[in-house]
Amino acid sequence: MAPRPDPEVRPARQSYPAAYKLKVLAELDAASSKSERGEIMRREGLYSSLISAWRDQRDQGALVAMRAKKPGPKTEPIRAENARLRAQVEALEAKLATAEELIDAQGKVSALLQQHSRQSADPTPS
Repeated sequence: MAPRPDPEVRPARQSYPAAYKLKVLAELDAASSKSERGEIMRREGLYSSLISAWRDQRDQGALVAMRAKKPGPKTEPIRAENARLRAQVEALEAKLATAEELIDAQGKVSALLQQHSRQSADPTPS
């Protein structure tokens, strides 16, 4: 009786990027004979059924559409929130600086008015 293979040990399914598929298809299309195409497929470890599927994808424009996507993560919502809050803090700090300047000016005006009223209340010898 032959040992049964472990059902949990499965080979990972192979996936290929669109750029690789297009490169291999271009190389296969440039090959002049069946033996050259076979050599390329053996070197890359690809089957003819996979190449046929890739050609269908290419002809339908799916490979070009896949390649047009920009790589990289999308902006995180936390970063956007952080930028918004930083802008809000800057605006509030500017408002606070303006309010402090106004309070300082009001204090100076009040002191001048008090000084002026004291001088006008005091009888000055002439």
